[in-house]
Amino acid sequence: MRILLTGANGYIGTRLLPLLVEAGHEVTCVVRESIRFQPKSDLLKRISIIDFDFLHHGKIEDCFGGKKFDVAYYLIHSLKDTFISLEDHEKNSAECFVQVAKLTGVKQLIYLGGISNASALSAHLSARKIVKSILLNSGIPFTILEAGIIVGSGSASFEIIRDLVEKLPIMIVPGRINSKCQPIAIRNVIQYLCGSIMNEKTFNKTFEIGGPDVLSYKEMMLQFAEVRGYKRYIITVPFLTTRIASSWLYFATSTNFTIARQLIESLKNDVVCKDNSIHDIMPIELIPYKEAIRLAFQMIKQNMVVSTWKDASTSTLHHLDINDYVEVPSHGCFRDRKWVEIDEDKVGEVADRFFGIGGKHGWYYADILWRMRGIIDRIFGGVGLKRGRRNEDELRPGDALDFWRVILADRKNHRLLLFAEMKVPGEAWLEFSIVKFHNHYIFKQVATFRPRGIPGRNYWYLMLPFHFFIFKNMLKKIAGDAKVHFNPA
Repeated sequence: MRILLTGANGYIGTRLLPLLVEAGHEVTCVVRESIRFQPKSDLLKRISIIDFDFLHHGKIEDCFGGKKFDVAYYLIHSLKDTFISLEDHEKNSAECFVQVAKLTGVKQLIYLGGISNASALSAHLSARKIVKSILLNSGIPFTILEAGIIVGSGSASFEIIRDLVEKLPIMIVPGRINSKCQPIAIRNVIQYLCGSIMNEKTFNKTFEIGGPDVLSYKEMMLQFAEVRGYKRYIITVPFLTTRIASSWLYFATSTNFTIARQLIESLKNDVVCKDNSIHDIMPIELIPYKEAIRLAFQMIKQNMVVSTWKDASTSTLHHLDINDYVEVPSHGCFRDRKWVEIDEDKVGEVADRFFGIGGKHGWYYADILWRMRGIIDRIFGGVGLKRGRRNEDELRPGDALDFWRVILADRKNHRLLLFAEMKVPGEAWLEFSIVKFHNHYIFKQVATFRPRGIPGRNYWYLMLPFHFFIFKNMLKKIAGDAKVHFNPA
């Protein structure tokens, strides 16, 4: 099947793309800037990419002339754009998408929007409804899926809830937080999107999709806190205005003011499924809210290809190498990134060094500080550094490595990923890899920390001076003397 995937570098698109490719579809991704679109190298070889902006489009014919597609996904929305022009942006983008679909002979449009069955809608949901109307009147068979809050690491709503719960023991919130919602796990959303491909039972229909739980936003935050092991108190104030609530959300979380205002506005609507007819067509097992949170916080998230292929009714995925899809969480984390260019004839030598790290070989720089950290860890009941290595010359997934655990040891692709088992107020990863970029070889070292509440954030900032010198010099020792590039974030 020839598939056009818009929003390929967005939250949904990045999770849907590998599954489409591994199912044998010919996928063409449309992105605003291909330089910012960086799927796995193996995946990149199997897709086509078009640079095109549906909001600020030029000549459609130049980009899409002569191309043909069977199915087109519309996964674009303008949540981050100017609040006043939100509806205009959605309208212009959707109309351009329909033009492209008609030019390329698309036989089915698949759109993921928001549940909009209330009589009075927020600007955000009204804009989604405009998109829906444009697709309904396109003359092309369509499948429209409408969801409430999507539960998965990285979604805007999920990350805002996480920010609030982890930062604030006591929250003062507007009364509309008692509005009802039917959150759905990202894995279930991906299943619905895949199951709709050329499924004639879904043609020219709109389906509301939600999980098995109907909760108020207040209940969602309290259950989130319960799963994460926090005790939180929420006080509702009926007179809290939208602007005040938006400002409070802006200062308390990592979101910008525009998104904060749109989300606060959306709270006035109950977002609950009134039509569950999709279950007759795709009777998938829905994931409860608490379980969806636990899945989102797995130590290592795996790409949707691996985690849901059995449920996707595809028989071509049994050959997948899980090593290609293991990745460190990318949202809600602090990072210390460093890299250096190395010569091609040094690739094997550098890889040997970082695969030999730890144990008797030490950590290449400031071993005394590493030993002190191990002693502190033992004092607080941790594992310390005494575990060493199972084998001085070989690492395998699952091996203990001092106070780390080996998650991935891929010698073929020069990648080593470690997860910290020391006592820290959060979760930490350390990754070494060598990648080829054009004709250059880049040795990368990335330390990632996902803080647990305010103590986790304080811990990261306290350790920054040590990280700067230790990680910088560790990279230099492994790679040899060269100019090290770094980007702590």
